[in-house]
Amino acid sequence: MTRSLQAVAYTRPSALESAPGGRRLGLETSRGSTPTGIQDHPRFFSGFLTSPQVAAAGLLAVADVAAARYYQPQLRASLDPVVTGNGDRLRFESFSGCGGVYARLDVLTPGLDGDEIGHGTTNVDVNNPLREALSRIGTDDPLHLRVGPDEMAVTTLDGPVVEKKVPLPDRWLRGFAEAQVTAAAFDLRAELPAAEAVRFLRSLPRGTGRGRSGPAQWVVPVGRGLRPTTRPVPGAVCLPGPDRLIALQRVLRHATALRVYGPPVSGDATLAAAWEAVLPGMRLTLTLSPDASRGFSGEGGVLDALATDEAADDAELIAVLLAWEPRVDVGDLAAASGLPAERVRSALVRLGTSGRVGYDTAEAAYFHRELPYDAGRAERHNPRLRSALALVSAGAVALDGVIGTVTAEDGHVHRVRDDAGTLSCSCLWWAKYRGGRGPCKHALAVRMVRRGATTGAGHGNGPVHVAATAATAGRIEEMTGVPVDGGDGR
Repeated sequence: MTRSLQAVAYTRPSALESAPGGRRLGLETSRGSTPTGIQDHPRFFSGFLTSPQVAAAGLLAVADVAAARYYQPQLRASLDPVVTGNGDRLRFESFSGCGGVYARLDVLTPGLDGDEIGHGTTNVDVNNPLREALSRIGTDDPLHLRVGPDEMAVTTLDGPVVEKKVPLPDRWLRGFAEAQVTAAAFDLRAELPAAEAVRFLRSLPRGTGRGRSGPAQWVVPVGRGLRPTTRPVPGAVCLPGPDRLIALQRVLRHATALRVYGPPVSGDATLAAAWEAVLPGMRLTLTLSPDASRGFSGEGGVLDALATDEAADDAELIAVLLAWEPRVDVGDLAAASGLPAERVRSALVRLGTSGRVGYDTAEAAYFHRELPYDAGRAERHNPRLRSALALVSAGAVALDGVIGTVTAEDGHVHRVRDDAGTLSCSCLWWAKYRGGRGPCKHALAVRMVRRGATTGAGHGNGPVHVAATAATAGRIEEMTGVPVDGGDGR
């Protein structure tokens, strides 16, 4: 696993301080993206939280996930949560250290009372002293929230900063991309009232204590609740590693409902699912990977979108139309771009690989954000994509009707068959997963050759597509009036 350290700098640590008339929660921001470009310490909000204790519990839940490893817990995990201002809400996101749990707290307009909510994305400091202070917030404590530097700090940003080094495994970045692709296939499967939600969650078994969750369970909606089932019947929802829902315990007594989302049942394979606690003025969502030992980064849902120049051009076109919207409407983007809806969706998947969009299961819609990481990193470091690019670049793919043959690096020849658009392969990867974790490198290479993909990246050492084509650049300039690199190196 490729792993590096990223420097995250803040003007000072986030803190909860006493003040006349209540308490002040100052969440310090790092370098991030805004509508006016990159800023060192953007400011997104200043005002009151309408449900202080609930918001504090939700923030702690997101921080819990960022600091946790539900698989092999002896390894270190620490990644500051990401905050996005979408104009009408604040979103706080994190991933577990093992990459198998994605957490998001959406603080909606009814949960905020104050200035206008800004637009942009950055890391936010949640340190241990702050966590301890948040856990002591009472129900009647007025709480002023500031996301970003205060007015005085804005004028003194050249002063000393607090810098932390946080681990940044590449699979965490790929996990953000894969989680939104996975969640886009979910539907609402059940909604439990508060009492039933408490009863169900408290009945779940704990982990083994040895770094491995118990076996995956299945539950099926019955009346106003959920009951276990021994097999994945139609309408059932998979619960892989029940102890990975422990962060919901933080907000359980404040929840007004529990919503469960998942894909249609298909065979006996375990599936991902999302569990959403509905709270006063906000929502806390935990999305679980199909197995506790299986992070989102290896699911392969984005590989097809990464393998085509068409999707790359479309993504650059769609990117200029995103405006930090809390709800990205595919139909509106299709109308504005002149692209069919399916190509817009593929473009959004590709944008998700660089963290530029996420997916909200509650609203069944994408949302715009800009993760403060190297935009091409997740793409460059995807093992299957790199291997497929190397096979294409080496001329290892031969096409013959519905059959493609790929001569692998070790000299073995693999046969890839096209069955009505679904590619299968004779390799061990396909035999093990049967397409359940995306295409194997051989099928991906065949698909790239059939689409006439050009790597432009040697043997997979760079992204599939770097600059907009001249036609795409012209359309972007027409819509925005801003000159765009048309691929001539300008």
